[in-house]
Amino acid sequence: MNLKTSNVFYGTGRRKSASARVFITSGTGKVTVNNLDITVYLKLERLIKQATAPLATLNQAGSFDVVADVTGGGSVGQAGAIAHGLARALQRSNLENRPALKKAGHMTRDGREKERKKSGQPGARKRFQFSKR
Repeated sequence: MNLKTSNVFYGTGRRKSASARVFITSGTGKVTVNNLDITVYLKLERLIKQATAPLATLNQAGSFDVVADVTGGGSVGQAGAIAHGLARALQRSNLENRPALKKAGHMTRDGREKERKKSGQPGARKRFQFSKR
């Protein structure tokens, strides 16, 4: 990461089992994820839109350079984690951004995670077939 400028804003985002550290600086709109361009890393257009949605909400897509380090989870969880971290970083850059980001739902951490499998049954909720006789 090349973050030598003084006004760097940071946000941590999480979704499912993915965790993202997001740094933003004023720039030209370049988005980098794990040292790769976002289009190379996420590939799907809907995931790219989901990850950069906080910038689109504030109409600031071309005014910040974004550097994200993501670990864990799959591509959907990672895109959600990037969006959450980006929203938090944008809030730190300017507190007036908070109401718009909150109204759009970017500030809320989605706490839904996979439920663990319990012993004595085949899945988290599913039960083995009951036989009366």
